[in-house]
Amino acid sequence: MSNEGEVIGTPWTRAMFSTELYKRSQGRIARQATFGALALLVALGCWSLSTQLSFSTQPSTRYAVVGTVLLVGWWLSFRLVNMPRFADFLISVEAEMAKVSWPTRSDLVKTSIVVMITIFGMAAVLFLYDIVWQWVLGAIGVLPRNDAGPL
Repeated sequence: MSNEGEVIGTPWTRAMFSTELYKRSQGRIARQATFGALALLVALGCWSLSTQLSFSTQPSTRYAVVGTVLLVGWWLSFRLVNMPRFADFLISVEAEMAKVSWPTRSDLVKTSIVVMITIFGMAAVLFLYDIVWQWVLGAIGVLPRNDAGPL
């Protein structure tokens, strides 16, 4: 005997067809960003599907299929960010991001300059290693000798 008003089905299907928001006021930024990224992926997939279907179906059929897939994908994305386990994860992500101490603008500029100088220095060193190994391997006959120089 089931109670009146009880939704029948697995917890996953109940979560997919529910309209309630799980912990509505918590983790809003992380959930909105995640939903936005998922919605963009669904939209790009539908665009790709539309280009694939443009050669083999009528425009009305193509629009109906792509529109249906788009709406279902967006609904699944919305429900995913409101499923309890995933929503709790996103809530904890947002809480941890609030604890991060972000660098100041001047610290960011200084550390970025250090990183760029290091990258260019390593590239120069690797370029010199390449020139030396080409010369050595050319001198012993492993590589063909290029007397015009490496450049």
